[in-house]
Amino acid sequence: MRYVLASLFACCLAFGLTLTVSAEDKKEEPKEVKLVGTITCAKCDLKLEKKCATVIKVEKKVYYFDAAANKKYHADTCQEAKDGTVTGTVAEADKKLTVTVSKLEYK
Repeated sequence: MRYVLASLFACCLAFGLTLTVSAEDKKEEPKEVKLVGTITCAKCDLKLEKKCATVIKVEKKVYYFDAAANKKYHADTCQEAKDGTVTGTVAEADKKLTVTVSKLEYK
């Protein structure tokens, strides 16, 4: 009887691990989105930060650029906000939306 219970337990454990691995395999890849709004500085224009940060404001949401895009585009928009379109993947960290920019177009 012990062997039957041990086998049954091992079977259930293996099945549970298989389900866990399958669920992890099905994590969705981040999808690219297109954000249309005002590209500006979170400190100088929006007064949201103590340090400069490039953002795109879409209606009431603010998306912070990733570090590489901030460095690349900040000089263009720090003192002068520009309308434009940002294409990239969005993630949320520390209660902030961050966009990893793959393409940026000013209007």
